Amino acid sequence: MTDTGRVRTANQDYVYASTESVGVLPNLFLVADGMGGHQAGDYASRYIAENLVAYLKQAKPSQIIPLLREGIQKVNGMLYQESLEKAELNGMGTTLVTAVVEDSTMYVANVGDSRLYLVRNQLKQITKDHSFVEELVSLGQLERGSRDYCEKKNIITRAVGTEDKLEIDFFEVSLEPGDYVLMCSDGLSNMLEDAEMEEIICSELELPEKAEKLITVANDNGGKDNIAVVLIDPQIGREVSL
Repeated sequence: MTDTGRVRTANQDYVYASTESVGVLPNLFLVADGMGGHQAGDYASRYIAENLVAYLKQAKPSQIIPLLREGIQKVNGMLYQESLEKAELNGMGTTLVTAVVEDSTMYVANVGDSRLYLVRNQLKQITKDHSFVEELVSLGQLERGSRDYCEKKNIITRAVGTEDKLEIDFFEVSLEPGDYVLMCSDGLSNMLEDAEMEEIICSELELPEKAEKLITVANDNGGKDNIAVVLIDPQIGREVSL
């Protein structure tokens, strides 16, 4: 689900979710948060999603992470070229977090500050933000949650489409029965505390209702940015009666 929020007039977030196979992949989940001018951010997030899906649908069989790496790099180059050729798209880019679940393993690719969390009774961030403030935190030069941190947290250090070559982070996560996976843009993670997200996801609500409530609370807390949510129940280890 995506929502424009309470402040922005356009929605530059884009989500894609398929529990069915996408080419040789068993499934695919994706969140992209565009940046740039009014149209450019919307264009970038939609472009990475649609073209990555198109690439994966025709890609030859390969292991999941090499396949994601090759696809993201290829589409990054295409998007960067678009930004050079069209003046109105200069400076555009987009975050990207994508996940594939195969058996009891989840494969994750990440660029930027959109996040993937594993919820196993409590919320745990799997991805690492590619942001100016998180780099300073890792160097011991800034305290997470401080005033400087909050003022500069939207400055990202990596994005799809801003350069011809791209550095991508990859993660492998072992899944267990009862796990949930939350993927989101910073329009959600900036508006809710971890404890609030955890409480909603671990509640007795149905999956779509949990996603709706996450967006509602983000808006109730200010809705200062577009909000994107992909909430996954991998159903690991569950027997399904026909």
